[in-house]
Amino acid sequence: MSSEPLAAGDVWSQWLLHRRHAGDPHYEQAMRALVDRYIERVLEGAQLTAGQSIADVGTGEGLLALRAIERAGGALRVWLTDISAPLLEHAREQALARGVADRCAFLQAPADRLDGIADASLDAVCTRSVLAYVPDKVAALREFHRVLKPGGRISLAEPVFLDEAVAAQAIRTVIETTAPAALNPMMRLLHRWKAAQYPDTEEKIRASAIASYSERDLPRFAQAAGFADVHLELHIDTYPSIMRSWEVFLESAPHPLAPPLSRIMAEQFSVEERELFERTMRPVIEDPGAVSTERMAYLTARRALA
Repeated sequence: MSSEPLAAGDVWSQWLLHRRHAGDPHYEQAMRALVDRYIERVLEGAQLTAGQSIADVGTGEGLLALRAIERAGGALRVWLTDISAPLLEHAREQALARGVADRCAFLQAPADRLDGIADASLDAVCTRSVLAYVPDKVAALREFHRVLKPGGRISLAEPVFLDEAVAAQAIRTVIETTAPAALNPMMRLLHRWKAAQYPDTEEKIRASAIASYSERDLPRFAQAAGFADVHLELHIDTYPSIMRSWEVFLESAPHPLAPPLSRIMAEQFSVEERELFERTMRPVIEDPGAVSTERMAYLTARRALA
């Protein structure tokens, strides 16, 4: 298990630039292919045309904004916003390297306070895995509504983490309702792992930005923010797992707020428990027939003309 420190930065940049793919170029490439698919669908929903002005809120590496410029052509203008200064600087460097920095404006701001963007100034607002981390999602959507011109559109792709939290809660329930002598030792280890990455009680789920909502809530949030013509599609896709390395599995994390498994094991498992966990889980992770399931909600809506 690695004890290498992460590169300097905040939790968002550390995860996106390092922890998500654990420094493994093969896994990074496979992950990038998935991200590209999300981006293409978001941009399809935005219905961009040359000459428009848009915002890529929570831009991260700047991938969506740069792909929008490439895809729309013409004089598309893009605001790249992010709460993370290191990520915003990374996105600026990417724009400079591609020769499109003159089409970009950069704003360090949370998604629910886009104070640097004028009212009714944009044709579209796009996000990819951003709203999930905002505690007050309606407030963020109201900001998106504020900066859009009448008729302007939002197009969002947001992961749904509630199922992961419910699974962690279910494991906890099994442990609490099973006699200790009858409990499989792996259940406790699975619970420590999952509970370190997702909330595992009703109270924690309600308090969690990432797990306190389902895809069914997102249209309601958009309507509460003033949007019309709200449309949501939930995509649940199962495909061959791109995670084939035990070492990468140990060092990666499923979202920015989650510690990697290596840290959980180091802090919460005994030597014997680590050996049991690896002996049980490593064949599962490295199984060529392993599959992954992803849940992504795609939301589009528009600001009414009047």
